Amino acid sequence: MEPLPPRKKWRAILGATLLLAVAFWSLMIGLVALATDDTDVPEPSGVNAGAAVAFGLALIPFVFVTLAFMSEHPRAPGAVVRAMLLSVLVGVVVTGLVGDPVTGVVAGVGAGGVAALRRDVDDELRPRMVAVAIASFYTLVLVYVAGGIVLLPAPIFPFTAIGIADHLSERKAERERQQPAHS
Repeated sequence: MEPLPPRKKWRAILGATLLLAVAFWSLMIGLVALATDDTDVPEPSGVNAGAAVAFGLALIPFVFVTLAFMSEHPRAPGAVVRAMLLSVLVGVVVTGLVGDPVTGVVAGVGAGGVAALRRDVDDELRPRMVAVAIASFYTLVLVYVAGGIVLLPAPIFPFTAIGIADHLSERKAERERQQPAHS
């Protein structure tokens, strides 16, 4: 299998990130509306909280479909299923541990992205997982430092982190191939 050109990988990341942004913001709008328990305050702008959450959750599989098929994953359907399972598992665990749904979604979707985005020979699994952990921790810090404004950039963190990790792994492998063997 030929390595995936960086342009195609980043197109897959961009396409999935754009779809994730819509899903993420819909999910967050619904969660905020659900958390507003003041009966004197009407739902914000007539938002149906349940419908917003359902729409956001319904888009997540398509995020992974986009990521797997645009990156030309050799076993894309299976990768999408693994991505969904990892996303739910990691997202629920992280949300439960930190008590923050934004960080939980970033961690869960990032974990799913590790499975959905095609890996080439030089793309290692460990740097991808570390990148998702860093993106999740960064999100957690932003949530507590900056507050609600983190809802705007959060969808760009998980897949971008994976793409950067892959790029750095490829550069490292290239440097190792260019160095003469030590005797």
